[in-house]
Amino acid sequence: MSLSVRPTIKIYWAHVRRYPIRFSIFIVALLVLDLANLVPALLSKKFFDSFATGQSGTALAATLFGVLFLMVGLDVGMWVVRRIADFLNNYLQPRIIVDLEQTAFAHLLNHSYRFFTDNFAGSLVKKVHRFGRSFERLMDLLTWKLIQIVVAIVGTIVIFYLRSPLFAFILSIWAVLFVVINIMVARWKLKWDIKRAELDTESSGVLADAVGNAVTIQQFVGKKFEEARFAEVNGRWHRMAVFTWNLGVINDAVQGGFMLLLNAVSMFVAINMYVAGVITLGDFALIQTALIGLFIRLFDFGRVIRDLYDGFAEAREMVDILEMPYELVDKRGAKKLMVKKGEINFHKVSFSYSDGREILSDMTLEIKPREKVAFVGPSGAGKSTIIKLLMRFFDVSRGLITIDGQDISKVTQDSLRTLVSLVPQDSLLFHRTVMENIRYGRRDASDKEVIAASKKAHCHEFISELPHGYDTKVGERGIKLSGGERQRVAIARAILKNAPILVLDEATSSLDSESESLIQDALRELMKSKTVIVIAHRLSTIMQMNRIVVIEKGRVVDTGTHQELIEREGTYNKLWSIQAGGFLP
Repeated sequence: MSLSVRPTIKIYWAHVRRYPIRFSIFIVALLVLDLANLVPALLSKKFFDSFATGQSGTALAATLFGVLFLMVGLDVGMWVVRRIADFLNNYLQPRIIVDLEQTAFAHLLNHSYRFFTDNFAGSLVKKVHRFGRSFERLMDLLTWKLIQIVVAIVGTIVIFYLRSPLFAFILSIWAVLFVVINIMVARWKLKWDIKRAELDTESSGVLADAVGNAVTIQQFVGKKFEEARFAEVNGRWHRMAVFTWNLGVINDAVQGGFMLLLNAVSMFVAINMYVAGVITLGDFALIQTALIGLFIRLFDFGRVIRDLYDGFAEAREMVDILEMPYELVDKRGAKKLMVKKGEINFHKVSFSYSDGREILSDMTLEIKPREKVAFVGPSGAGKSTIIKLLMRFFDVSRGLITIDGQDISKVTQDSLRTLVSLVPQDSLLFHRTVMENIRYGRRDASDKEVIAASKKAHCHEFISELPHGYDTKVGERGIKLSGGERQRVAIARAILKNAPILVLDEATSSLDSESESLIQDALRELMKSKTVIVIAHRLSTIMQMNRIVVIEKGRVVDTGTHQELIEREGTYNKLWSIQAGGFLP
């Protein structure tokens, strides 16, 4: 992970500048407030110098009340400007946070299948929210703290210069050392802050993984094991947190020493100058008031800088994802896929994962328009990988996949996936209503069309018995439904989608015999006038396919009808024998 904060600033600024007028007024209001904070030091000088003018009681009172009137007027003006700044801040920050999280969410969804299999869902969720919250933290620090500190330092130096260049020189040297040391410490500490943020993300991932598999933990009595695993990760975060926070405490101590030194030197010089008649009593008040105001603003400067870099460290995880190139992108000028016949061709297709494992090797296969083809073979043969390549979840290492003569790598991914309907082995549902889950197949479908699809999938019956019918929420990943019920909802979604190419990847594996028999008619109806690819270990489900393709070690080793294949010695015959042939009609 890079330690540079520039990418984060660039992304944040791109979202801030969407609101130029409000942001500009907000910054002007802050500058007015910060400059106004310098005026009390000047008024205090005038207040105390009035005692040395020799004025009578009435004249002195008039001068003092005049100064008091200015102070009250200044306070009222600052109160008004502060409210303007507050309301602008309350508009800008939530709006920009929403924009940032929307940008992060949209970017995440464009990442590849591999990206989501390599990352914890819980960690990604936390990164998105932390990205927005980090902006809130950084904007507060920059606007309400850092700008105020800069104006206070520069303004105080100017005021001191008007009274004595020597004071201005002393403060300038001190300010440079103070700021440079704090920034150097914060930058050095950044790598540890990033490590702490990474450990926090890891802890969230472990927690999400365990909560998501709570039933498995109970089944295998893994409670103590998971507690120990979570404690180990949290222990590493704890040690890193203590280390980084102690660094902050040490820096605060050094910062306090710098302030004590400046105050002592300033008063020593002021006393000598007063004795020499160079400055007045009011100048003493000016120096003390200005230094006290400066120290108040600088008191937590080290913490501000540390928090600033800490905020950058927390945002950096999401920024790295935003900067990460997409593994799969539409080629320039990619056109929409047009499917008129549904012919699919795999021409010398090879595929290897990033770890070098070759899954497919020079596989060539032609699937004719509206042909019903089943893929069979031992586990790990490459059947599901073929489907992932057809859906373009991965790009082939070598070779070509075409649909109606169109190279799928040269068409838009959205158009490809719109025209290919996939029912996977483990159909996961949204934590939404049954109606919304089925309608996801075609989001403009009417309620009647959704219900009609569910009837064809034979899930209308159990949906009608749910507490709220089609408005019943199914729980995270569909956990409130049984495996067979989830699968039937997924099949209803595919029926509603009605794409010209249908892929069933172990689509009936979660169904019992009764449920499977219920949807066989629906599947046959769904498969009419479509090109169909079926993957099934349960060979009884594919006997009626036009053709069965046997895959072994990433190659097509045999092809034919069910009857032709069992009459030949080969992989299919062995698989059929293992299943005892008990499903023959």
